[in-house]
Amino acid sequence: MTSFDYHRRPLVVGIGGPTRAASSTERALGFALRGAETAGAKTRLFGGAFLHSLPHYAPENSIRTDEQLELIEAVRHADALIIATPGYHGGVSGLVKNALDTLEELRADERPYLDGRAVGCIVTAYGWQAAGSVLTSLRSIVHALRGWPTPFGAGVNTLETRFDSVDTCSDAKVSINSPRSASKPRNSRLRSPRTLREARTPTRSASASAARATSARGVKPALCLRSVLPFCPSVQTEFGFPPAPSPRIRGRGRSRSCAPCGT
Repeated sequence: MTSFDYHRRPLVVGIGGPTRAASSTERALGFALRGAETAGAKTRLFGGAFLHSLPHYAPENSIRTDEQLELIEAVRHADALIIATPGYHGGVSGLVKNALDTLEELRADERPYLDGRAVGCIVTAYGWQAAGSVLTSLRSIVHALRGWPTPFGAGVNTLETRFDSVDTCSDAKVSINSPRSASKPRNSRLRSPRTLREARTPTRSASASAARATSARGVKPALCLRSVLPFCPSVQTEFGFPPAPSPRIRGRGRSRSCAPCGT
């Protein structure tokens, strides 16, 4: 557990994309990172070309390449991440998985792996079935790395959605410039955290996924559930989501507080 420095802009690291230039995955990730920048964060992108330069992670080899060290150091200093992957045969891409495997080098850190970091998840796939199953897989990987997947991930069905350029998309819900996300004022006060449960639908926008990953800044204590699950009514209204459930978790016939953060 670490404290948050309120006097600096949070750093959001984006990881994802295939080797193909102008891919839907990397463009969706770009939309999300621009949303994070709009919210006040600094961002850094490790796209498909960079991921392709990483060697296969070999834990028995103590020598790391410059590219591996660059990724490790960026994630080490990150406050949040956004991970984007295409759906390949029911799973995440090898490039993205190899990059996440490389984060094993963070195991001995004060914040090991992705501990204490909100992680937005984006999946692009040719059909909703693949988008949903791969999103579940990606969230499981983030859990294994001790990260906090944002309750709503972004599934982009490339059968229906086209990215004509780096800043245009045929689906307004994916675009950071959608009227719904741009027309309402921001309010970062937190009133009630989400209970820990997986999202029931993977169809939220990439910009909303970025908002989940970046809105943790300025929350105290930094690693309470309130910092990684920032779903106050004002934030939900801003991004068009339904009201949050009660912060109380029902169990054994009585109401009890959320154990991880004590709220």
